[in-house]
Amino acid sequence: MEIREPEPAESERIRDVVESSMTTSFRLSPGQIDGIADEEFADDAVAAKIDDEETLLRVVETGEGIEETTIAGVVEGRLADEWGEVDWLFVDPEHRGRGIGTELYETVTERLRDRGTDHVRVTVLEENTEGHGFVERFDLEHDGDREVVVAGESLVKYVYTEPDVDVSLPTDSRADDTTATADTADEDLPGTETADGSLTATDDGTTVYLARDEAESGTAAPFFPTYEDDALEQQYGYYCANCGSLEVSMDNMERLACPDCGNDHAERSKESYDDSRL
Repeated sequence: MEIREPEPAESERIRDVVESSMTTSFRLSPGQIDGIADEEFADDAVAAKIDDEETLLRVVETGEGIEETTIAGVVEGRLADEWGEVDWLFVDPEHRGRGIGTELYETVTERLRDRGTDHVRVTVLEENTEGHGFVERFDLEHDGDREVVVAGESLVKYVYTEPDVDVSLPTDSRADDTTATADTADEDLPGTETADGSLTATDDGTTVYLARDEAESGTAAPFFPTYEDDALEQQYGYYCANCGSLEVSMDNMERLACPDCGNDHAERSKESYDDSRL
């Protein structure tokens, strides 16, 4: 196993790894995967990353002999103020279970620290069903969410940082920092009232109770589960904090969507992660 900087001519193989990894591990449509791969790992994008002094692009090459070697994984890190950030990490599904993901992560974070960064954060797309558990193995904690626009798609990234680091997170240079999390005051939640310490909303004459501490991130504002009782035991549905709608739907992939304002969310599956795979 050799970890090295790629050559521009290897961009096609890098893209193949990215697409196969995302197809296996991301809850995204084929069109969304193609769009991300086109924007982030097309020939010119890979060449630009290699030339960029603040970006670290590394691949892992595996094989027994020269004729059999192949790129099996790719990782991208970059410098942002005093922070180092790991933006992307992909391992070809055919080469998982050999510790490649761990080697790539440890290599890029070590290189970022060698370049003078004091802290490392990792961003993981919410739809990456396996990446969250992988990152948590390194004692990083979920420290906030950020809406990013990649290939014209509004997506949510989870931000993971070292625990107890009291440093403001830098903004993502490729997106407006319009974080859609639960940091919303009660008075900013449309159509709600507070009575006897409970936050409520009304749906066709039915009063439901919002669970403020169970927020699910959305692309425009968070979603809150609603319950029929103030003990929060019998779930009613979800409330959209962007427009106040209680008509939020969930499809068979656990994607929440508000039909009134377009706010949406894709839940990650913790159960789908096997930490031996990467």
